[in-house]
Amino acid sequence: MPIKLDQITAALPGYRADDLRVDIAQQAIARLITPIADIERLPLKQALGRVLAADLVSPIDVPSHDNSAMDGYALRGSDLGTGNVTLAVVGKAFAGHPYAQPVLPGQCVRIMTGAVIPSGCDSVIPQELVLQASERDVTIAAGSLQPGANRRLAGEDLRAGSVALQGGRLLTPSDLGLAASLGIGELNVVRRLRVAFFSTGDELRSIGQPLDTGCVYDSNRYTLQAMLERAGFEAIDLGVVRDDPASLEAALRAACGQADAVLTTGGVSAGDADYTRALMERLGEVLFWKIAMRPGRPMAVGRLQSDGPQALFFGLPGNPVAVMASFYFFARDALYRLAGASPPALPLLRASSTAPIRKRPGRTEFQRGVLHTGDNGEALVTLTGAQGSGILSSMSDANCMVVLGHGQGDVAAGDAVGIIPFHGLV
Repeated sequence: MPIKLDQITAALPGYRADDLRVDIAQQAIARLITPIADIERLPLKQALGRVLAADLVSPIDVPSHDNSAMDGYALRGSDLGTGNVTLAVVGKAFAGHPYAQPVLPGQCVRIMTGAVIPSGCDSVIPQELVLQASERDVTIAAGSLQPGANRRLAGEDLRAGSVALQGGRLLTPSDLGLAASLGIGELNVVRRLRVAFFSTGDELRSIGQPLDTGCVYDSNRYTLQAMLERAGFEAIDLGVVRDDPASLEAALRAACGQADAVLTTGGVSAGDADYTRALMERLGEVLFWKIAMRPGRPMAVGRLQSDGPQALFFGLPGNPVAVMASFYFFARDALYRLAGASPPALPLLRASSTAPIRKRPGRTEFQRGVLHTGDNGEALVTLTGAQGSGILSSMSDANCMVVLGHGQGDVAAGDAVGIIPFHGLV
């Protein structure tokens, strides 16, 4: 059974539904999540970016045999002495074509990288380190090789029966290569998370419609769809919904009926036409509806239910930058957890601000910046200019988000600030 919302809030010191600190809100959301459990089996070539459903156990040792890390000569370490030694070359070993005979004292085998170490040998000297070499023998200088050198041991990478990949990870190209190296051609993955979303507001127009006086084109659905698809989720666009209770209720019920999570933009502030919060209290439960942050203070989070399974609900703000900030710092991790994944951590780095930044303590601020390198190689960040939550160009101009903490005040030029790079994020 999903944990009750009042149990979540009771366990969080400092919980205030109408003015919640960012870190406490993130903790509350994490406790709200019950991951989906539906599993499907996919060929490796279709599994990129999907969530591995359970630990992948290696059926074999990797590598399967002791093999050479170098092109050179395989030999017995016991033949190395205090002086120069000359060994007879008795054969050759190539990757996929091992030398099948035992190697006796005083003998060696010409060997290539990846080839199986012949029986009796335990060391490999790189070809460039031998004093002299011919088809018949090689001479090795004293002290040029330690016994056991340049030998890759069977199972050195993975032992049969060990965990090769942990369940819950988002599968990467290297993960798929690793699975292939184990002879595994299909993987059990969690089914793709379904996320329905729509925008609310009488002033919104879709692309292609006339732009009446006082109206704006809806950009939020395009950024939301792109962010969802980039994260690997199935995005279900339900369009623009008018500001009236009947239309909103119908849209929420429709969204809940076909998705694991529902995202809306607009309609969660205290305005007279903002019905989403009231509807949520009838159709589900609300965990909180305001966060001490900028941009993105009004945001409702909770559960939605309509004659069937529950859906996670995020009522995001209406301003475009606030939508992106609240998605990345709240909805993103929640959706990954709902999909059964461990959320990839956003790297918080440090850079020196090139100019003063005004900041009021008592809220977390996410400002748009350009990260660059100074003359001395130091990391510097400069804000993109006006930071209004409706200025979407500030996100396009930026390559990072400047994170100013809850208790932090004004920043002086030269002060270090936290930044999260956009690379791989937006």
